[in-house]
Amino acid sequence: MHRIEDHCRLGGIACDPKSMSKGELERMTRRFTSEIVNQIGPEKDIPAPDVGTNAETMAWMFDNYSMNKGHSVLGVVTGKPLTVGGSLGRLEATSRGGLYCLLEAFKKLDMTPVGQRVAIQGPQGAKVSQLLPRYHCLSPCCMSRAVTSFRIM
Repeated sequence: MHRIEDHCRLGGIACDPKSMSKGELERMTRRFTSEIVNQIGPEKDIPAPDVGTNAETMAWMFDNYSMNKGHSVLGVVTGKPLTVGGSLGRLEATSRGGLYCLLEAFKKLDMTPVGQRVAIQGPQGAKVSQLLPRYHCLSPCCMSRAVTSFRIM
């Protein structure tokens, strides 16, 4: 595997979003966006959803950034809901990318995905796991931050 440099170094907020109210999350997100408003944007760095965030979080970031700029800036973040300029297929895009990388790795190793057993880790694992059977590839194990599942095959 090749290491791809991570250019997104905006930082984060140490908190437990599950223990916060919706209003607290919104205020925190908007304040964070105000603090990084000069480091993000379509021509700079485009934040994407991460652990503890969702489409609503990204909509708050988009809205707050746009208010700071005085006009709507749809390209400031990814992962927004469709109703505020999000992209159809966004939820599956990362999983599909991971699947394509896996299929290319099989090719490079001169292997076929047919019958292979693949363990997948990460938040997109469940979606990749659902796509693998199309290539006759098995995924008996899928791990994420919240849960690990294992199927006997």
